[in-house]
This record gives sequence, C-alpha cells and structure tokens, in this order.
Amino acid sequence: MSSGPSIVYEWLKTLQLTQYVESFVDNGYDDLEVCKQIGEPDLDAIGVFPPHHRLKVLRAVQRLREEDRKLAPGLYFTLEPLPDVSSVYSKATGSHWDREGLQLSNNNNLLLGGPPDPVTYPKLKMKILIRDKLIKDGIDLSKPPYSFK
Repeated sequence: MSSGPSIVYEWLKTLQLTQYVESFVDNGYDDLEVCKQIGEPDLDAIGVFPPHHRLKVLRAVQRLREEDRKLAPGLYFTLEPLPDVSSVYSKATGSHWDREGLQLSNNNNLLLGGPPDPVTYPKLKMKILIRDKLIKDGIDLSKPPYSFK
C-alpha cells in the first residue's frame, strides 16, 4: 500500500473530506497505516466534529482494516523463545511445573477449550513493540554484532 501525505489526501478525497487533510497531517496521520488506528478520541484531536463526517471516517477506517486482513491474514511473531511444553505442563494432572519439577500452579480448566488464540498486532504497533524491546534491552542493530558497517 502506498504511503505519505498524498495518499491520505487521496483517501480523504474519496470520502469528500479534503478539508481535514492539513489537520490529519498535522496530527501525525500522514500514512494509511497510521490512519487504520483512528478511533473516536483521534477524531476529536484531529477536529472532525460533525457526526456524519465522523461516521464516514470510521467506516473508511474499518474498510482499510478489513482490506489489510484480506491481504495479510494472520501473521504471528514470537519475540522470545517458548519453553519446552513437555517440561512445563503435565497433561495427566492439569498442573504447571517448572524445570526442577516444583509445582507452580494447579488449573484443571486448562484442558477445556484448548489454548487461547494468538494475539495479533497491527503492523505499526508491532514495529513500536519491537523498537521499545530493542531499546529496553540496549540493542543497537546498527552496531556489531548485528551490523558490520
């Protein structure tokens, strides 16, 4: 998908709401990826107050999200290695165990309904999560051993 203020202008033009272009860009909504995150509070900040304009924008945001889901269904990321399931969970008792065999918790309901669904994040939020994790861990990808420049 294209990006930049011009694509936001074109998007708002299709909605016949070009009067908000400057306000969108001034508030950081200069890319359709960012626009997909717009909600009611964002419309207040942008200055979209007429109810019919708000409804138009929110419906268009929903269409952008649906279009995105159709193009890239179910991308999952694991940021940290998962523990070996056999050493953590005992199916016979429904209990969780640590690697030394000490009981951590007992939850017999875990076998009912199966595992929870994986969490999915929008692309922008995932980038922010990864950036924050790298900063927190003190990792600079532009320096060795991650880069040889």
